[in-house]
Amino acid sequence: MTAEIVNLRRIRKEKARADDKRAAEANRAAFGRTKAEKSVTKAAKDAADRKLDGHRRED
Repeated sequence: MTAEIVNLRRIRKEKARADDKRAAEANRAAFGRTKAEKSVTKAAKDAADRKLDGHRRED
């Protein structure tokens, strides 16, 4: 019953690469949109804000 020898430096580097890959994926989702997609999203958000403000009660 011998344990497998593990190179900790290699494990740390693999973990760092996986973390970087995950961060890159999040950035691609956040910043990798076309100008048209951004404007559509902004227009939908503005419309939702206007609708919400329209239902606001005045005291």
